[in-house]
Amino acid sequence: MKFKVREVNIRSSDPYITLSKADCVELGVKENDRVSITGERTTIAMVAYSDDIVEQGTAIIQSQIMKKTGLGKDGTVDIVYAHKPDSVRYVRKKMDGGKLTKEEIEAIVRDILENRMASIEISAWLTALHINGMDIAEIADFTMAMAKTGDIVKFSRSPVFDFHSLGGVPGNKITPIVISIVAAAGLMIPKTSSRAISSACGTSDFVETFCDVELSASKLMSISEEVGGVFAWGGSMNLAPVDDLVIKIEHPLGINPRAQMLASIMSKKVAMGSTHLLVDIPVGSEAKVATLEEGKVYARDLMDLGDRIGMHVECAITYADQPIGIAIGPNLEARECIAILEGEKHPSSVIEKACECAGMILEMAGIPNGFDKAKEILDSGEAYKKFMEIVVAQNGRPDLKSSDLQPGKYSYDLKAPNSGYVHAIHNKEVVFIAKTAGAPSDKGAGLMVMKKKGQRVEAGDVLMTIYAENEAKLKRAQEAAISNNPFEIEGMLLRRVTEVRTL
Repeated sequence: MKFKVREVNIRSSDPYITLSKADCVELGVKENDRVSITGERTTIAMVAYSDDIVEQGTAIIQSQIMKKTGLGKDGTVDIVYAHKPDSVRYVRKKMDGGKLTKEEIEAIVRDILENRMASIEISAWLTALHINGMDIAEIADFTMAMAKTGDIVKFSRSPVFDFHSLGGVPGNKITPIVISIVAAAGLMIPKTSSRAISSACGTSDFVETFCDVELSASKLMSISEEVGGVFAWGGSMNLAPVDDLVIKIEHPLGINPRAQMLASIMSKKVAMGSTHLLVDIPVGSEAKVATLEEGKVYARDLMDLGDRIGMHVECAITYADQPIGIAIGPNLEARECIAILEGEKHPSSVIEKACECAGMILEMAGIPNGFDKAKEILDSGEAYKKFMEIVVAQNGRPDLKSSDLQPGKYSYDLKAPNSGYVHAIHNKEVVFIAKTAGAPSDKGAGLMVMKKKGQRVEAGDVLMTIYAENEAKLKRAQEAAISNNPFEIEGMLLRRVTEVRTL
């Protein structure tokens, strides 16, 4: 049937069109059925109906659907009933614990991309992966299927090195340092990073405070081949786009199935043309990976997966029981990162982790004594020089200094209520306080951790300084810090046990 269209700029988790009840009867569809919509191109949407807001013969279509049909605001479309896709049966097969074929996995990925699967069906898919998982062969097929849904970057030179962190630890600002060291050694390492989803600051959130991160694929290629490295936001390119669709549903569910996470990481590396990859696996009680043994399992899976898809993968299992460095929040992390490249010798945790990771990549390229070489490149200023080349190539200021990055003008000092030693720092509370202050959307928001685990503190010492860009957010962050104090301070005597005597 042909319908006149009325475009509305409303977004929803599923693409919907609205028809009159009479038109639904004539088409033989009911609410939440799928229909195929054809203009210059064809797409799929779910059906809603209303006799109050739409007249017979007209379809109200969301802007996101209109774009896919290739029509402007005025025009007509053909709408017909669309059958439930076969991929729904394959989801049920995985729910029942079955192993999927390459073709079945490709069908699921294709139908997610083309809107043939509703959000509730994608939720069922993620839940099935969470409960029943996939073996390495399935994950390899899943990885390649997701990679093929978007652009594949093809560099004119090889090898192509890459670096990725599983995340889960606040203040992990090492990426620009690692990239600068590796590129300064003459290797090519085009790095795409993410923005924060549940953290207080993603790599792209702080890098965009001093240069552009939204680069086209062609711009990324030209900078990488000319300068050796790049700090780009992966969301600005069409890399494994089906992964982004799945993440939107995965996040509110509060699950991150192992198979989905591995395929998500590796599909984007395939799309970037990476031949050699180092994965940082932070391990800590509040990190995504809680134990060393669990970290080893992830490392083995990632390396096995790399073997199956033709990529050399190595892993660094790193310490994550407290923040890396002292700065958390976009401007603060950028300042700390740049200061180290400028020659600052602290915080040592950032320098050590960056040089260890960069050193492993150098050794993957056949450069011996990787850590020592990485430290030499950092200490000599070669990494800083390369960093500035990348910044300028991404439209940053050629006179950029760490001191240019300033925190919000409102601040609060959280002080130690008693003397003792910092027994623990709770990363989740640190992140919560920084986000309450406005990070990462407010670039000046965040906090500085002034005391780390094992350090002696006296009552009244400043444990943490919180920064915000307005008083209201600072007050909320202050209340969050007081009620959810992330620091555990204990004396050397944890408990006194004495014998009870009777006279």
